[in-house]
Amino acid sequence: MAEIKVDPVDNHTMVIPETEISAQKPHRTLRVASLDIFRGLTVALMILVDDAGGEWPMIGHAPWHSCNLADFVMPFFLFIVGMAIPLALKRIPSKGKAVKKVIFRTLKLLFWGLLLQGGFSHAPDKLTYGVDMQMIRFCGILQRIAFAYLVVALAEIFLKDAQSNDIAAGYCSVFRLYCWHWLLGACILILYLAMLYGTYVPDWQFAVHDKESADYGRVFTVDCNVRGKLNPPCNAVGYIDREILGINHMYLKPAWRRAKACTVNSPYEGPFINDAPSWCHAPFEPEGILSSISAVLSTIIGVHFGHVLVHLKGHSERLKQWIMMGFALLILGIILHFTNAIPLNKQLYTFSYVCVTSGAAALVFSAIYILVDIWGLKYMFVPLKWIGMNAMLVYVMAAEGIFAGFINGWYYEDPHNTLVYWIEKHIFIGVWNSRRVGILLYVLFAEIIFWAIIAGILHRFGIYWKL
Repeated sequence: MAEIKVDPVDNHTMVIPETEISAQKPHRTLRVASLDIFRGLTVALMILVDDAGGEWPMIGHAPWHSCNLADFVMPFFLFIVGMAIPLALKRIPSKGKAVKKVIFRTLKLLFWGLLLQGGFSHAPDKLTYGVDMQMIRFCGILQRIAFAYLVVALAEIFLKDAQSNDIAAGYCSVFRLYCWHWLLGACILILYLAMLYGTYVPDWQFAVHDKESADYGRVFTVDCNVRGKLNPPCNAVGYIDREILGINHMYLKPAWRRAKACTVNSPYEGPFINDAPSWCHAPFEPEGILSSISAVLSTIIGVHFGHVLVHLKGHSERLKQWIMMGFALLILGIILHFTNAIPLNKQLYTFSYVCVTSGAAALVFSAIYILVDIWGLKYMFVPLKWIGMNAMLVYVMAAEGIFAGFINGWYYEDPHNTLVYWIEKHIFIGVWNSRRVGILLYVLFAEIIFWAIIAGILHRFGIYWKL
């Protein structure tokens, strides 16, 4: 389903005009290095927060309202996907071919999403595989990316009403050129807010299906009978997922289990307190249906940044658009959160969360663009560039633990006596006499830097895993 290609040029290329690089030939295409580096940084952040977040909860997902480092990863991915869409589709003149490519890529993303996060893979800790189809998880990271990509890419194909590559540098020029994209975004936002605040949530029951839980098989009742609530048990996002997906097909260990209402170890994971609310035991889908509809907004904002990159040729014109919009989004999101109008919440993918994370993505990308594409400091970020050029490989092998699971399959006497555990225990944790520091260094060196080197070697031979 995925392709391993020997290909020195990826699809994130664009024409660099002579006014920007005087020694460059007029029609030679170059990769947008800053986009590769931003993608690599996001993959590295995912590995860091997933594998070190348990010991460092301040970088892990926020239990409910608020926004930690881990909560920026998904919106960054969606922003990058959106930004790459204009760069990829502008080279396909036929709408039919473009639609075929978009649908095929969407199906491949869905396949890998179900395989990696549907429950089939138990890597890296368990040496088993397979999933009961009655318990398969339908949603996940790649599934959300697939949905957002499909919607926004089709909008890019069918709603674009101009072919000119050169437009005026005015701030509203790109907005006017793609006004239908923003109308689509407005409709999505209205639909999301209407369902989030207008859906009635009744009382509901569930049985604990997590076999590792001491409450396995126990039935709980959650009292709601409300409308428009954004708390963990009675929000419309969870209700819609329970009704459409089914509670058996949702994520069993949501971040809210680390909330103060659930465990005395908060913000760390730990056993539930004796009088913990019933919803602490419930599953919740962080990449569910309604929240994924809102997540499309992150990709639409990313597409706008891609349009700016395509249409505006000067560095100053591009940066003016990006930085102004980045600060505007960031400020709007912060105001919505601290005035209690709309709180920041990754699980619900609230509008304030869209604004803050998209604004942060805009500013981070702008900073990388200045350092790399203007100042030419590419060598500082070469490891991240290598990861970004082979992001799917690093995501599957490192972030999803497939490589570590393979290594753990070769053990001596005991399944926990493997090379991975030995390196973690004796080289990192043992040397520093601290599990927290040891785990952090292990993730940085034995995972992120290791896979940056592997990606660099593959780049040297022009080998990339593409969807």
